Amino acid sequence: MDDGKPTGPKAKWWSRPTAGRTTASAPQDASLPAEDVRAVDTPAGDLDTTVVADVSPAPVLPAQAAPPEPVAPAPLVAPAPVTSESGVHAPAATAQAPVPAVKPLHEPDEYSTPPYGGPGPWAPAPPVQRPVPTPAHGTPLPPSYAGTGTNGAGVPTAPAPVPAPAPAFTPPSQPPQSSQWVQYDPWGAPRQPLTHPGPPLGSDGGRRKSRRGSLLVGALLLALVAGGIGGGIGAYVERNGGLTTVELPQAARNSGGRAPDSVAGIAASALPSVVTLHVSGTTESGTGTGFVLDKSGHILTNNHVVAPAGSSGSITVTFSGGETARAEVVGKDSGYDLAVVKVTGVSGLKPLPLGNSDNVQVGDPVVAIGAPFDLSNTVTSGIISAKDRPITAGGEKGDGSDISYVDALQTDAPINPGNSGGPLVDTDAHVIGINSAIRAADNSSSTEGGQAGSIGLGFAIPINQGKRVAEELINTGRATHPVIGVTLDMKYTGDGAKVGAKGAAGKPAVTPGGPGAKAGIKPGDIITEVDGQRVHSGEELIVKIRAHRPGDRLDLGLTRGGKDLSMTLTLGSATGT
Repeated sequence: MDDGKPTGPKAKWWSRPTAGRTTASAPQDASLPAEDVRAVDTPAGDLDTTVVADVSPAPVLPAQAAPPEPVAPAPLVAPAPVTSESGVHAPAATAQAPVPAVKPLHEPDEYSTPPYGGPGPWAPAPPVQRPVPTPAHGTPLPPSYAGTGTNGAGVPTAPAPVPAPAPAFTPPSQPPQSSQWVQYDPWGAPRQPLTHPGPPLGSDGGRRKSRRGSLLVGALLLALVAGGIGGGIGAYVERNGGLTTVELPQAARNSGGRAPDSVAGIAASALPSVVTLHVSGTTESGTGTGFVLDKSGHILTNNHVVAPAGSSGSITVTFSGGETARAEVVGKDSGYDLAVVKVTGVSGLKPLPLGNSDNVQVGDPVVAIGAPFDLSNTVTSGIISAKDRPITAGGEKGDGSDISYVDALQTDAPINPGNSGGPLVDTDAHVIGINSAIRAADNSSSTEGGQAGSIGLGFAIPINQGKRVAEELINTGRATHPVIGVTLDMKYTGDGAKVGAKGAAGKPAVTPGGPGAKAGIKPGDIITEVDGQRVHSGEELIVKIRAHRPGDRLDLGLTRGGKDLSMTLTLGSATGT
């Protein structure tokens, strides 16, 4: 659509129409719409013309320009139409005040190149935007520019022609125009950007920032709540094993029966006969183990277990079921490290059957029962590691009276302090030995009086020897020791057991009329064999002899002056201590 714009030739955007050209515009018939009014070029002789001189006012420097007086905007009045002879309405001529010529600040550019070409609006065109339709009478001048006498930049301009009042034509009322479509003046004072009216950018940006901040805070709160809920659920699952109850498969309860020759079967059979002894004396106390010999209440244990009681101490026996009873010493022997105590007033005793240690073979399974470190009814198992292992234990008194000589059974079943006196049983739950000593890592041997732990080297007195000694202690209160009637040189370091040159307290080394003298043994002889078994030291010879009963016959092998001899003797008897 034409939007009421002139249809004449357009001027270039950086120049104005050439001086001397006349334009005339006349309103069309009032019956036509305002949008259809056109500018009509008429001959110069047919109507009055208004000639506008192309004069560019000289710019005024800021220091010289006087501030414009505020003038109220003059109302726009439509010019009165003038009827020419041809009947065409033409605007009346307006008196024009003379304008002094002002010299330009630069020389004219013959090529009319902006910004130093012909005078005109040299600034770039404003951004292209879609304007509202322009009314037929044109866009009204904003109040900020109307009547100021300047071009918006403080530069005075020639007064505009004042049209004569023409009441015959009144422009229709127009709605207020938006400030973004005001006349653009590139030389005017800086004003608000030609943008859509509305709140400042800062306020809208603040609201957007506020909205973003609110969203961020909300997201953080949501993350915290979700994390708390997740943590609570995780803790509950960890503590309770899940959100549901877990039931694991389990075998049904059986009757509890075990094979008689299994460790469990052996323990079930032997435990009721095993007891724990708590011994206390005037200077020391200790804990050990024993087992019931008969229904009369006789209990066999080690001598070093009851030794702390002395002659005035007390011994308390605790059975496997928890019952306790006081016990008295029946007899003891330090050479065999065995003792018998007796409880009274106790019924329902179950004696532990005795086996035969001569039937034991290396590798046979065994079970040790005792109270290591006062842990009653402790069961351990192992095998017979060796037989006829000569060991000596004790010797704390220094005079040798407390040394025991044992031709022991060696086992790897764990034995610890508190196991002393307890039974070592076979797969038939029969006693084959009395646990007595262990080999510790810090010394050569140790009885239960020490606190060294097991390293798999335990030693037990063979039950055959224990049975004989126990019977003697129960029957007489004393045990007898087999002897050969000679004094040995314990400082001899060679192979075998050497008979000394002199005996104790100046007595002869070979007791006159004794078993050795009757067999033909002389001082200085070296005994190397007993019943065909090699002897390497005096201790081994004593152990081999103690393994027999008094009256047994022994075949000896010896060396005299470099010659090997053999002889037979009958063991004598001596009372133990």
